[in-house]
Amino acid sequence: MLQVSRDLRAEADELHALLGALEPADWSRPTPFHEWTPWDVVAHLHFFDRISLLALNDPVRFAARRDDLTAKMVAGVDLADQTRREYAAWDPRRITETWIGTCHELAEALGRCDPKRRLPWFGPDMGVPMFTTARYMETWAHGQDVYDLLRRPRTHRDRIRNIAVIGVKTFAWTFLNRGEEIPGPPPYVRLVAPSGATWEWNEPDDRGHVRGPAVDFCQVVTQVRNVADTALEVHGPVATRWMSIAQCFAGGPADPPEPGTRTG
Repeated sequence: MLQVSRDLRAEADELHALLGALEPADWSRPTPFHEWTPWDVVAHLHFFDRISLLALNDPVRFAARRDDLTAKMVAGVDLADQTRREYAAWDPRRITETWIGTCHELAEALGRCDPKRRLPWFGPDMGVPMFTTARYMETWAHGQDVYDLLRRPRTHRDRIRNIAVIGVKTFAWTFLNRGEEIPGPPPYVRLVAPSGATWEWNEPDDRGHVRGPAVDFCQVVTQVRNVADTALEVHGPVATRWMSIAQCFAGGPADPPEPGTRTG
């Protein structure tokens, strides 16, 4: 199986365990992410895991679902409201247990796919490893919403390298997605993994770099933290602009939280 598919399952299992510790009242409390509740977070993950299974197993039905959702978004429909309507009758236990079962099914299916296969999505088609990485990234990032709500410390593991990789790979896309010119070559990135290992990308260049904890970098590119609230060392105009708007997830341009509004 693909390692990233194992990582997806492991990340989902950790979030599932955290959700199991929530008190009944916690399910309706707003998290720092657009005031979504934990129920909203799980419903959102389940919604897109199901759509991911369609992309994997039935591309024709997926295309119809994608086109319908895209038309609704163009018309101004909020996808969070869409999931609330679809699962309105589901209590926290039902949404949680159904989500984890679907996520396991998805991780297993992706893990056994031909890595060279390409899958349709809302933007360009993606290879199976990157598609799986995107599902891992979203599970990890939305998991942080729940950790932040509970003010609970999180144990990070080296599997977050999946997010660091997608964060580095989306350097150019971050600018193009906003209609901006790419301001220069990608800066040097040197990160310290949770294990203490060093991860590096691009050529060393004192004129521009991003250095620091890998966790902080992953939090910035997934926009669960403002770079000002991290220990990252960012040097040079290109690196500075990138880290101020970095976005490794699909969709229109999104802005990070304001400084000081989401902290560990």
